[in-house]
Amino acid sequence: MNDPRRVEAALAHNLREWRTRRGWSQAELATRAGLSKGMLVQIEQSQTNPSIATLCKLANALGVALPRLVEVADEPVIRRVTAEEVAWLWRGRGRGSGAGLVGGIETPMPVELWEWRMGPRDVYEALAHPAGTREIVYALEGRVSVIVEGVEMTIATGECAVFHADRPHRYAAAEGRPARFMMVVVEPLQGPTRASSLARVVSRQKAKGTRQKQKAQGTRQKRKAQGTRQKRKARGTRARQKAKGTRQTEEG
Repeated sequence: MNDPRRVEAALAHNLREWRTRRGWSQAELATRAGLSKGMLVQIEQSQTNPSIATLCKLANALGVALPRLVEVADEPVIRRVTAEEVAWLWRGRGRGSGAGLVGGIETPMPVELWEWRMGPRDVYEALAHPAGTREIVYALEGRVSVIVEGVEMTIATGECAVFHADRPHRYAAAEGRPARFMMVVVEPLQGPTRASSLARVVSRQKAKGTRQKQKAQGTRQKRKAQGTRQKRKARGTRARQKAKGTRQTEEG
């Protein structure tokens, strides 16, 4: 397995670069990703090893595929990923167990390739990915248990499980024996452009609602002013009629 410090350094550099490209401050990215600013500062300074869930939140907020955050260099026309370059982002209980991000692509939609090595007691609880995410788990050695929303399936060597990953799920080595499997994650393309478009729609709706409220308020004020004028006119008419009646009485 490669040096975790190398992965942390690449993550810190790539995260700062993508945040700068978006024109976001640390506070803005932290808010968009649902993280604390302190956590983001630690990641950008290579002071912590974030969880897979945290990395997924950052990738989704930035609108990039997760591999882009941990890769060391720009992707050439064809690239070899050596065993030393695999980014091991999760460590299990057993010796040598963990989850390694082998590689991936960003367009036309984010796709990730993972290698998992699970010991007899290893269990990984995964949070729900963005809506529309699918996963394929292919067993290389041993038997793998996959549980999605309480539905469990165990696959043997050479078999695979395909499921919707936009809901809580987990992986485990079945029958108390080590297991190794490959996993492909396919996510729908989500990025800041879509979020910005949605923000613009919401902003337009709010502005339209404000104009409608202002128009309604203006109409009410006009009606109130008109009613006031009518009342004054009516009082003036009554006063004139009363004065006229008084003069007639005096003349009589």
